[in-house]
Amino acid sequence: MGRVKKALAALQDRGFRWFFLARTLTLVTGSMSSIALAFAVLSIDNDAGALSIVLTAFTVANIVFLLLGGVVADRLPRALVIQTSYVVDILSIGTTAALLFTHTATVPLLAGLAALNGASAAFVMPAMQGLIPQLTTPGHLQQANALLSFARSATTIAGPVVAGGIVALAGPAWVMVIQAAGWALAIVFLALVRLPPPVRGQRAGLFHDLHDGWREFWSRPWLWIVVLAFMVLNAIHAGAWGVAGPYIAKNDPLLGIAGWGWVVSAEGAGVLVMTLLLLWLPLRRPLRLGMLGMSALAIPLTLLGVHPSVLLLVAAAFVAGAGVEVFSTGWNVTMMEQIPEEKLSRVSSYDMLGSFVAMPIGTLAFGWLIARADVTALMVGSAIVYAVIALGTMLVPSIWRMGRATAPAEREPVSDGV
Repeated sequence: MGRVKKALAALQDRGFRWFFLARTLTLVTGSMSSIALAFAVLSIDNDAGALSIVLTAFTVANIVFLLLGGVVADRLPRALVIQTSYVVDILSIGTTAALLFTHTATVPLLAGLAALNGASAAFVMPAMQGLIPQLTTPGHLQQANALLSFARSATTIAGPVVAGGIVALAGPAWVMVIQAAGWALAIVFLALVRLPPPVRGQRAGLFHDLHDGWREFWSRPWLWIVVLAFMVLNAIHAGAWGVAGPYIAKNDPLLGIAGWGWVVSAEGAGVLVMTLLLLWLPLRRPLRLGMLGMSALAIPLTLLGVHPSVLLLVAAAFVAGAGVEVFSTGWNVTMMEQIPEEKLSRVSSYDMLGSFVAMPIGTLAFGWLIARADVTALMVGSAIVYAVIALGTMLVPSIWRMGRATAPAEREPVSDGV
């Protein structure tokens, strides 16, 4: 019982419990709606290009509004920012459902609504990053982030399965209705979280806040070096794993489409198992171990080019998924411990912008390269670049030496005032 209590320690904090319930609910319904939206678009225009337009609209709007989202989340109560964004989501999701029910949906309309969702998410993500340290004690930060990762990975595995059944039986519009209901209930849960007002210093406006966040971001070499590394790592992952992987699976009988499904599931299982381990195992050197864990993706990338056997790839993808989760939890904990609370959302928005901005480039580049280059050379070369960049970051002293912050031992988080 003692080990279980330690693993679930963050849930002792009342504010985090309500936030965790809200976040889990939106993760479940959100993972369902992404599948439903894909089938909704394809039911209108059975063309992969149409789907890419809708997905790109979401991504571009998200990137464009990220920095503004970080400023707003540092200026206003973060729970309120999230709730307001959820209201916008409910309106856009409800409109999508209505268009699907009335058979009046078009690809441009769905792209416009997806862009609205992407812009809304740009406010939610920095706000959530800044909110978590306000809801739990410093000693519970790792468990809190591992619990959220567990919920995310579990719903990523289960949500699409449930969504597929609902879409097949009742159509994609009903999945949108479920998502809107989930978002509405999440707003209620977040209303039960009580936080102090944001720290308000002397502010000269939006650009002053952006500059202040940039100065905080650039003053920490460990931070901007890792973000620059992930600009390339995420581009390779999006292109080599997200585009070249399915292409190889479809055209190499050694792997096959069904085999690729097992590989992707194994990656998710690796994430899930590692989240459970991190509920107990402390990360003493979160960045060192995290970047070492990220380098593990080079193994399945190499196998995709050299010998895409299902069993070998399943094992390698499991290890890679576990490594990704070590970085994810370690990175979030480090950010929350090292960045001042009143600037955390702005700094996180710079982190997210730098990490995400090159992903569309990676997707397009590998889509072009996979049809023109030698597959083995392309994948092995990508794996080498990936490993060199991930491991190379550990040569930076502040990344290699970064440990857990010495924080006040057991300060009480501000939660619901009870």
